[in-house]
Amino acid sequence: MHFEYHFLLHLTHNSQLIEMDFFEYKVRNGDTLHSVSFRLGMTSEELRLFHNSRCKRIDTIWFENLNGIQKLIVPLNFKTERQKDQEKQKTLPPIKLPDSFFLSTYHISQTFETSMENHFMINYTVQVGICEYKIENHYVLTLKQKNFETNGEIPDDKAGSLSVACIESIMPIDFILSDTGNIIGFADHESTIQKFKEKRTDLEEFFIGPICKMYLDTFLDNISDREYFLRQFRSTLLFQTLFPKMEWFHKRSAWTEKFCFFQNSFPVQCLMEAEYEDEDPDYIITVLKGKITDSCSLQELKRGIPFEAATEQPASGEISLQYTTHKHHKTLYQAESSLSLWHEDALVQKHSITITQ
Repeated sequence: MHFEYHFLLHLTHNSQLIEMDFFEYKVRNGDTLHSVSFRLGMTSEELRLFHNSRCKRIDTIWFENLNGIQKLIVPLNFKTERQKDQEKQKTLPPIKLPDSFFLSTYHISQTFETSMENHFMINYTVQVGICEYKIENHYVLTLKQKNFETNGEIPDDKAGSLSVACIESIMPIDFILSDTGNIIGFADHESTIQKFKEKRTDLEEFFIGPICKMYLDTFLDNISDREYFLRQFRSTLLFQTLFPKMEWFHKRSAWTEKFCFFQNSFPVQCLMEAEYEDEDPDYIITVLKGKITDSCSLQELKRGIPFEAATEQPASGEISLQYTTHKHHKTLYQAESSLSLWHEDALVQKHSITITQ
């Protein structure tokens, strides 16, 4: 197909180069809106709208025939919605987890808000390492949490200090991560238990008293129960945010997903939808939003045990997750999420997390 160009693709204006995305086509005998649009790979309606959005009012096209129309404004590089969607898919992280997805270090900020207007903030650092596992389609993910601060300060109370010391004593922990983004188990659960046992003597020399001993005993019992210990990690907002299912980045219609609204509670089903922000040349933002569809009470969620009888006053909740990933390297640069729970239209708790470089 031969089009006639009636002006340059690049015009000089105020010493700056302006790139044009269209040109003028001289209408010939026998041309119709359909015949021209077909050769461009467009529909008649797409070409009509494109022309009308760039022409003078007197040259507006209303009908299929081009009687009286001398010029059509046509795009240089037209792309159908399907082509645009296919290009966007290529800028998103792939369905199979790439080993370049995680940065080595992330800074975490978690905020807890309640109906009593109490705000509680925890800051810490997470180091992530990933390597291929011996079993096909799995990785070993090494995770280390450190540098804990509460409300901007290093915990100096006995309970807070003991809690942080116990967590740091078992770090790093190796998890088995599937190539679809799921944490499916520990790579070496026994080594975690052994690390704590070896460091417990030092902890007991510093944290003295029956209450501290009871806490250390309970901590050992908890980490020794493999399923319980794994559930504690997987039910945290950190893990639910930092380790997304890779298929989430490619959702085009609503779907259901289960999330935990309290640590070590049971997951509840949410109806999810995805949106995409694609204005930046290097980064694309994936936004996931959902609402609880399961009928369960606030007490059930807090206790982590669903009741047998149906609840008369189900809690309502929303989840929001936002991921900023690099279009070319497929790396996760930033993530944000929040869980909000209401009871009878009153906010009960909002838990937010920000994950940055």
